[in-house]
Amino acid sequence: MPEKRPEATRGLTVLRGSVATVADAAGEAERRGFHTVWSPEFYTRSAVVTLSQMAARTSRARVGSSIAYGVGRSPLTIATEARSLDEVSGGRLVLGLGTGTKRMMRDWHGVDPEGPASRMEELVPLLRRLWRLNEVRRLRHQGRFYHLDITPTAEVDAPERTDIPVYTAGVNSRMVQVAGRVADGFLGHPLFSADYLAEHVRPAIATGASKADRDPGAVAVCGLVICAVADDEEQARREVAGQLAFYCAPRAYTTVLERQGFADAGNAVREAFAEGDHEAMVKAVPDAMIDRLAVAGTPAQVAEQLRRYDGALDHVIVYPPSFRLSSARCDELVEQLLVHAAPQEGEPG
Repeated sequence: MPEKRPEATRGLTVLRGSVATVADAAGEAERRGFHTVWSPEFYTRSAVVTLSQMAARTSRARVGSSIAYGVGRSPLTIATEARSLDEVSGGRLVLGLGTGTKRMMRDWHGVDPEGPASRMEELVPLLRRLWRLNEVRRLRHQGRFYHLDITPTAEVDAPERTDIPVYTAGVNSRMVQVAGRVADGFLGHPLFSADYLAEHVRPAIATGASKADRDPGAVAVCGLVICAVADDEEQARREVAGQLAFYCAPRAYTTVLERQGFADAGNAVREAFAEGDHEAMVKAVPDAMIDRLAVAGTPAQVAEQLRRYDGALDHVIVYPPSFRLSSARCDELVEQLLVHAAPQEGEPG
């Protein structure tokens, strides 16, 4: 008999909706047995503010950022925000960090987009030093990207934890290696298939770990999986196609699409995006891309398809689509996934 692949634990992340709505969904996710709840960050959402509310609505599930921007904030700001979130959650925070694309770094955050991987490799160890500020008289750091000189002038209390887990995100191989070098976990992109995770992502993490003399097995591999459920299978597939098109539009993801055989689809999506034709963007997403990169269908189909990631991921983060969908449908999708994508009884906690 073939060896049974280890079951992936399961979480939920929601992009669309008010802070209160997303926080309520987190509370319901915990009641339904989800192991983690996550908040992304975008130009319409603060992960920090949202996570504070999610922490207040939950008591057991870990709360994580998927991701918070590791640029545009100083290391001290990131460290203090994480410290406070870990305190209000009772030590349940997972700090997920990313840089976004180079265009986002330059145009959204006003920072030099060069060397994003090296920037993150400097940032993560520095955060860990800042969480131990109570143990030192002075913290000095002179690096390529960051310069700090802090002499505490008042008593510094010990934080809830000095070992808050830090997960980093990445798409290209060099950025994926960052997790192996310095992080506790890796947050995979929604355009990663289960095969791509096995063939490209885990080897890149192992390469990074070897350069830092670390065990790659100590790095948790998580992934955002776009997931839609409906009684009408085709409706769910169209909704997933829209979110896949949303992620195919930036040129930064060209290589990951090429490696998975979807270069032509990516080009077609980008051409439609340049013309402002959202309907054509969705139509450019082929069935094969939906089948390999996402989960879509009836409740029974969704439950079966999620098993595809057992063994490929340590932790699956269910991600409902929102591109071109009404607010009402977004809320409905979350409600349905809370039921039909919840961990089954007996799955690991």
